[in-house]
Amino acid sequence: MTLRDATPDDLDAIMAIEERSFPTDAWSRETMRSELAGPHGRYLVDEQGGEVVGYGGVRALPGGADADIQTIALDAALRGRGRGRALLRALLRAAAERGAREVFLEVRADNPTAEGLYRAEGFEEIGRRPRYYQPDGVDAIVMRLDLRRHPVPADTPEEANA
Repeated sequence: MTLRDATPDDLDAIMAIEERSFPTDAWSRETMRSELAGPHGRYLVDEQGGEVVGYGGVRALPGGADADIQTIALDAALRGRGRGRALLRALLRAAAERGAREVFLEVRADNPTAEGLYRAEGFEEIGRRPRYYQPDGVDAIVMRLDLRRHPVPADTPEEANA
C-alpha cells in the first residue's frame, strides 16, 4: 500500500473507481477535476503495483475550525483490508495539520460497512438528510468527529508516505 498526493494525471484512474463505486451518483469528471485542482482540498491516492486502487479527499481551509471528508473509494476487491481506514486517517491528519478541530462527512444510510468504519474511528451521527443521494433517494447520515477528543492515531508504516 502506497498513499501519495493525487495529481491531475490520476483523474482517469480516479474516475474509473468513482464510477464503479458509485454507479448511480458518481461525481462528474469536471467536478472531480475541480476538486483535485482546488486550493482547499487534499486528495490522496492509494497505489498497488503502480496502479491507483483507491482515493480520498478532504476539504479544509488553512486555519479553519472544521473540515469535510469529501469522498473515499477503493476497488471492491481491496475493501475490508484496512486500506479505507488508512486513507481516512491520512485525510484526518491533513485536516488537523490545517488546524481543523472537527471533521464532518455524509455517508449513505445503506452503506453499513462505511458507517461502521467511521464510528470505529470516533465519528458520531449528528443528523440525517432525507433522500440526499439521488436518484436512489437514500438518506445521508451526517457524522462529526471532534479531533480534540479523538486525536488521529500516528502513522502506520503504510500511511507514513502519504
